Amino acid sequence: MRIDEYDFGRIVVNGKEYRRDLIILPDKVIPNWWRREGHSLCVDDLKAIINEPIEVLVIGTGYYGVMRVPNEVIEELKRRGIREIIVKPTREACNIFNELIKKGVRVCAALHLTC
Repeated sequence: MRIDEYDFGRIVVNGKEYRRDLIILPDKVIPNWWRREGHSLCVDDLKAIINEPIEVLVIGTGYYGVMRVPNEVIEELKRRGIREIIVKPTREACNIFNELIKKGVRVCAALHLTC
């Protein structure tokens, strides 16, 4: 997986364009990612990731970084075996995701594309 482009409300992953929030797993993209509380992340929003054998989860909080990721969510994800959780505005999160992929790290991304 590789993120080719990102701009407000638009992302291109492996040559395919998406216009809604998404989750990138090591072997597929889950489009139209919906969160229970929109701009506040909860563990249930990440069900697709929890059982993946990954080392790092990169969370993109939006173009302007509006989406909140409470500390209790990060702690619960670590408790469930995800070694590192990186929370950044989505442009920076995309860059970090690509760098980790280049290094061979098993990484997933949960990306909010707007706000």
